Amino acid sequence: MASTTKDRIIDSSAELFRRQGYTGTGVKQIVAAANAPFGSIYHFFPGGKEQLAAETIRSSGQLYIQLFATIALQAPDVTTAVGDFFAGAAETLEETDYADACPIATVALEVANTSEPLREATAEVFDSWIVGATEYFAAAGIAREDSRELAFTMLSLLEGAFIFCRAMRTTEPLQIAGASAVAAVQAALVR
Repeated sequence: MASTTKDRIIDSSAELFRRQGYTGTGVKQIVAAANAPFGSIYHFFPGGKEQLAAETIRSSGQLYIQLFATIALQAPDVTTAVGDFFAGAAETLEETDYADACPIATVALEVANTSEPLREATAEVFDSWIVGATEYFAAAGIAREDSRELAFTMLSLLEGAFIFCRAMRTTEPLQIAGASAVAAVQAALVR
């Protein structure tokens, strides 16, 4: 649970961006969800909604890295960790009636051509995920060049599956993408 007003604003923004996107979320809606005074947005984020969104994207990106790390630590091996991550994503989509997908991808698709600060924030997060996944796969014994390719493959499968799942209202795309990601990891381990 968020402890400060700023934390509550960022947490509320993340949830609203995940469900509604950047342009579909208003500042008044954010402060209402955060139970914060309207002026607090501009106090903590003098650059307004765009600065808030950039900080929210970076914060959310770190949370997803931590989520994967938690799953990976609980899994007996790298293939199980990848499969569990996809299964957890499918479970979250079902539990939230397909509303909670990736806020970073949602914002990236929406504003990458219209807001350079938000494009940069999403690119930084995606890059951190690629670097983190590359290191994780390399530590599991996969060659570094294969690890980077595998990181892109896994994340592309995940983000693409989110789009299909939300539009089709089924987790079948995540199940198929997860199986493909696991197969790619297994193949890379054999090489």
